[in-house]
Amino acid sequence: MHTVIVGFGFGFLVAAQLGPLSLFLIRSTLRGRLQVGLAIGAGIAVIDGSYAALGAAGAAPLLKVDGLRTVLGLLGAAVLLYLGTKTLLTAFRVRAGLEAADEVASPRKAFATSLAATASNPLTIASWAAIFAAASTADVADGSALLVGGVALGSLTWCSLLACVVAIARRWVTPRGIQRVDGLAGAAITGFGGVLAFRTIKDI
Repeated sequence: MHTVIVGFGFGFLVAAQLGPLSLFLIRSTLRGRLQVGLAIGAGIAVIDGSYAALGAAGAAPLLKVDGLRTVLGLLGAAVLLYLGTKTLLTAFRVRAGLEAADEVASPRKAFATSLAATASNPLTIASWAAIFAAASTADVADGSALLVGGVALGSLTWCSLLACVVAIARRWVTPRGIQRVDGLAGAAITGFGGVLAFRTIKDI
């Protein structure tokens, strides 16, 4: 149980950091339904758990293979730039019904988009590898499976809480407010993609 709690804490705290996927979840929940936000959160949790498992398995050194880091970095940047651009374009099309954009029109599409967007930053594997190295000092390394399960559960819990809060607050947000959120989120997501692309090209 101690190992699961440690993993839960790691997953919860890592997911709670403001990033492109948190912004994507917020704006998508505002434009769609609670189910859409929960689906995005589930996609984030699946990838967090998967990357945590890869980190536990010691996969981080694979990122040092010539060319692999560059390809993954550019691919991730392309995905984030695509999502950011679509979000910015949506900001200029405020609709009275506040319907969701195509990529999050249904929970299934939202989940698939979330998987692709979260997986677009494979360098997260290195972060989870560092976390597992730290966890080994806490005498939980032998329970890697339980730790990974805790990570996924912690990530899912934070994302679900965030989606619920945003869904409750949605009733007080005007169409103009939705437009502003789209604009800010789109600019931030595009910025994350640009930074990732710059760092990747710089390291070539």
